[in-house]
Amino acid sequence: MHYTYRHTMKACYLGYITQAIVNNLAPLLFIVFQNEFAISFEKIGRLVLMNFATQILVDLFAVRYADRIGHRRLVVSAHVFCVVGLVGMGVLPRILPDAYSGLVIAAMLYAVGGGLIEVLISPIVEALPGDAKASAMSLLHSFYCWGQMTVVLMTTLLLWALGNAIWPYLCALWALVPLLNIFLFSKVPLAPPLATGEKRTSIRELLKSRVFVIALVLMMCAGASELTMSQWSSLFAEKGLGVSKVVGDLLGPCLFAVLMGLGRMLYGLFGERINLGRAMLLSGALCVVCYLMTIFGTHPAISLVGCAVCGLSVALMWPGALSMTAARYPTGGTAMFGMMAVFGDVGASLGPWLAGLASDLAQESALIQQRAQATGLSLDQLGLKCGLLLGCVFPIIMLVGLMLFRKSRA
Repeated sequence: MHYTYRHTMKACYLGYITQAIVNNLAPLLFIVFQNEFAISFEKIGRLVLMNFATQILVDLFAVRYADRIGHRRLVVSAHVFCVVGLVGMGVLPRILPDAYSGLVIAAMLYAVGGGLIEVLISPIVEALPGDAKASAMSLLHSFYCWGQMTVVLMTTLLLWALGNAIWPYLCALWALVPLLNIFLFSKVPLAPPLATGEKRTSIRELLKSRVFVIALVLMMCAGASELTMSQWSSLFAEKGLGVSKVVGDLLGPCLFAVLMGLGRMLYGLFGERINLGRAMLLSGALCVVCYLMTIFGTHPAISLVGCAVCGLSVALMWPGALSMTAARYPTGGTAMFGMMAVFGDVGASLGPWLAGLASDLAQESALIQQRAQATGLSLDQLGLKCGLLLGCVFPIIMLVGLMLFRKSRA
């Protein structure tokens, strides 16, 4: 079979679906883990933190060595780590003396793969022939959303139909996706990187630029705004809003993923007609509104709408920040994408962990305990609302950063 750049693009799409699997499967099992292994909110948040902290370390490694080792070797290795980690998540907690340690080890293994995918796929697509780079990047990132939607939908329905006891087999089932991509990336052609050797702008030069530093802050806020809501929405819907897991997952994180995917796909198709800077500002403002709707909604339906529409609000944040920075620094190369991924993962790890920590601390607060007695809400409900309220800080910072980015460019 003759492989072309079209097959390369499809492999990249499948790579982002793999990224969605490793980032979103565990949050759907948080309730299962909490019931089966007696894990606190903070430990659940720490599991997300360990995932993205590992991705950060891998991002830093890739920034320095990706061009030397070669994109093909690293991207194939990334999918191997994803397979081992996903299978390990179903196996290690049951064979190790400490189940939580097994979950952490598995999360760190698939996080190595996720980190490499994040750094490598974007420059691979950026190097492919074509002019509409921002649209291509947004379309690529939409496949993360379709992957997230599929993971939420299939996992939720299978757990509902067959029972929570099947969760280890689901981990092995989802490992088949990166297993297929190991084969694809070993065969498809890869275009030469856009910036290599003397043409590439060094990290030191980039960090001297005020605009690039602002771009890094934008990536951090994009990661935190997206992941805080998506990682906690399943548990928040069940414990914070009191709806069933099936209803909560389908109307919360599943619709979140659908709307995020639609936002990215539409920009991918019609992006050349849209002002990206203005669209990003509108996205940041809508994100703040969605967080407040989710937290302060007077009815579970309002909160679920806020959670779902938040997916649309964050759709452009991550790929948009990448596209604006790539357009500003066309010779940044893999190292630039790696640094952006590092800060995106910093936000993606800090946001959900801080939300979990704030939830636990809030439940110990005398003020929150009094509020619970006065309103009839449980401590779990108020604690989770406090955690998400902390997450609302990140889209606010992003709005400020976007205005500074536009001003600096001008």
